Amino acid sequence: MSHLITTDLVLLDADLGTDREGVIRALTNLVAEQGRATNAESLFDDAWAREQLTDTGVPGGIAIPHCRSEAVTEATLVMARLTPAVDFGAADAPADLIFLIAAPAGADQEHLTVLSALARSLVNPEFVDSLRAAKTREDIVALVEQATAPEEKAAPAAAGGGRATSAGDATATATAGTDGAARPVLVAVTACPTGIAHTYMAADSLAAAAERAGVELHVETQGSSGATPLDPAVIAAASAVIFAVDVDVRDKARFAGKALVQSPVKRGIDAPDAMIAEALAAASDPNAAHVAGGEAASESTSNTSDEHFGQTVKRALLTGVSYMIPFVAGGGLLIALGFLLGGYLITDTAADIVTQNSLWNLPDGGVAAYLGAAAFQIGAASMGFLVPALAGYIAYAIADRPGIAPGFTAGAVAGLMGAGFLGGIVGGLLAGVAAHWLAQRKTAAWFRGLMPVVVIPLLASIFASGLMVLILGGPIASLTVALNNFLNGLTGASAVVLGLILGAMMGFDLGGPVNKVAYAFAVAGLGAGAIDNQAPWMIMAAVMASGMVAPLAMALASTVLARRLFSPVEKENGKAAWLLGASFISEGAIPFAAADPLRVIPASAIGSAVTGGIIMAVGVTSQAPHGGVFVFFAINPFPMFLLAIAAGTVVTALIVVALKRFVRKSSTVTDADAQVPVAA
Repeated sequence: MSHLITTDLVLLDADLGTDREGVIRALTNLVAEQGRATNAESLFDDAWAREQLTDTGVPGGIAIPHCRSEAVTEATLVMARLTPAVDFGAADAPADLIFLIAAPAGADQEHLTVLSALARSLVNPEFVDSLRAAKTREDIVALVEQATAPEEKAAPAAAGGGRATSAGDATATATAGTDGAARPVLVAVTACPTGIAHTYMAADSLAAAAERAGVELHVETQGSSGATPLDPAVIAAASAVIFAVDVDVRDKARFAGKALVQSPVKRGIDAPDAMIAEALAAASDPNAAHVAGGEAASESTSNTSDEHFGQTVKRALLTGVSYMIPFVAGGGLLIALGFLLGGYLITDTAADIVTQNSLWNLPDGGVAAYLGAAAFQIGAASMGFLVPALAGYIAYAIADRPGIAPGFTAGAVAGLMGAGFLGGIVGGLLAGVAAHWLAQRKTAAWFRGLMPVVVIPLLASIFASGLMVLILGGPIASLTVALNNFLNGLTGASAVVLGLILGAMMGFDLGGPVNKVAYAFAVAGLGAGAIDNQAPWMIMAAVMASGMVAPLAMALASTVLARRLFSPVEKENGKAAWLLGASFISEGAIPFAAADPLRVIPASAIGSAVTGGIIMAVGVTSQAPHGGVFVFFAINPFPMFLLAIAAGTVVTALIVVALKRFVRKSSTVTDADAQVPVAA
């Protein structure tokens, strides 16, 4: 294996400027100058994109910017000891020791293991002190090679009777301390998008903190140098699990039911003692968050006890919408198919055709008329669950299973009263609050079993549905009628403005709350669409077309217009985004927005707004709530639908390319932002 670091890749007491962008650019230029990268700019773009996912500064005045890049021809370490130090986002101090890790896109296992070993060594104070005291570049190279040599890598020593292990040497039972008492057992998973540095540094920092606390900790590192899954017996013995991750945990169901502490991977480096303490506290707290799945698991991995009222309502509404969408998607497509086969007049005759005819007794229109009527009736039945499902799962999000029955009932009553979508929201919230309040009441042991199956559904249904019938249903129905009349009266400039607003909302957070609000607004009115009332269909077309723009634009920009401005991972994501965008899956653009939100999100919102405005101006309609170009039969006129999408896609792609080319941003996202799902 070739040398990862040479004396030519070491800079001692160097002045590389006062900002991290300049430092990273200087170090990537050095990699290219030494013939280890084909293109310095491409390597810089990849390293800078990774830097914006999560700060690479760690406690102790150290920073480890790192990336994988197609531009790298040979795995490389560059070390710089800076004067003055530069802020890389660490909580304690700016960094004066910088290690740039540049790995080829297809780095072999041996190189990745050595790179990971270096990252782990940087949490060792003695090693860091040696780097600062080194007099020559040769001393630095010798220290690094010694730290990354496999035979020099030793397991951390236990302290205070505790034991910290990696997955490879995990044991199934707690270790007894010097006082004979069994030590608490915890398990942890660490993972970051690149899987080279933070994954392993977080593991070792948590291990050291566990030793200080006298805790037995077993860590599974899901990184680039491979992952050895924790022994199931170890997981079973653990009282809590720590997820220090920036990406999804692989095979999370293994930890179902365990008390959970979760944070970005960098917190595992910055505050490992706090995370260990939080895990120990969660293990004995019945209200702590738990990993979902399995009989013993909590229904949610979120601990909602600290939620503000607004956060609770938002979570409940998004839960209701997410469960409602399958009813609308299936029902809407079936209704559109019914129109395609049986014509638009099928609405008047579908019920009679289905009940009075069969495949062996066809109506006048033949097979097409019969199948069209059947599709329309099935779709209408599915759409009939829209408001009850919305209300039922809003209540479920607030009160768990006891809220489902009163929520569905309140939704059905809202439909009966003509209160529609708005009534379903109010009814679901009322049912959920009532069911949650009742579930908190303490009762005698003999009565406790009746509460979730009889008492809570009965009383919560009476409360929520009674309010809808006696007080709230009429006013909400009037408001719903007024809203529908307003939408039906939209023409000309007012319709275009609505299209611009809905389009911008669809492009803003790509499947997030704002996007979901716009989509739910369109879906809620879809069932009211008709030949003489096409405004709801126009709104649906505007929302669906706008939601397709961002992934298609990212695909166009990263695979056609400006490939060198995007990282290898983004280019791969761009290839997949073509199909995702065509299918109306806005989330296809999330990896791009996560890596560069300040340039991607504005471009996406502008282009999506253009598409929404064009759709409303031209009067394109969609009777299908989902499917993108694959439900062409439900879109009219389909060519104008495609033209509007193309216009928005080009606008977004050109803006994002211009911003990436001419606007270098110096700010970084926070740890909370780094939790946005990204492609690893």
